[in-house]
Amino acid sequence: MSENEYAKIIGKNLKRIMYDAGKTQIEVAKDLKISKATISSWMNGTRIPRMDKIDILCNYFNVSRADIMEEKTDKDQNSGQIGEYYLDTEAREAAEFLHKNPEYKVLFDASRKVKKEDIEFVRQFIERMS
Repeated sequence: MSENEYAKIIGKNLKRIMYDAGKTQIEVAKDLKISKATISSWMNGTRIPRMDKIDILCNYFNVSRADIMEEKTDKDQNSGQIGEYYLDTEAREAAEFLHKNPEYKVLFDASRKVKKEDIEFVRQFIERMS
């Protein structure tokens, strides 16, 4: 695979990851202290991030190197969604609510074994604080 093709794959994956996280290039650049031009060049597939930057992105988005660096098929992109992540059905439904409501996004990093009651408790707590 050519470097250009590889850069395009990384760019496409970064766009998807940023979209899923609800982040803009400006937010990512500010949070990671990387220039917006650099972020843009990665997303446009004109440059490839160094491995240290890949690791920073992985930590920031809580994804693996493979999520950023490997070409994804439609099946790959749909795997690992909420329905497959949570073991408890009620917890999955509560997590879907959180995912669809960005003001609760901070809670979406909950443990895989979390119970519905835990998610509901934190959600209610945030609602009372708002």
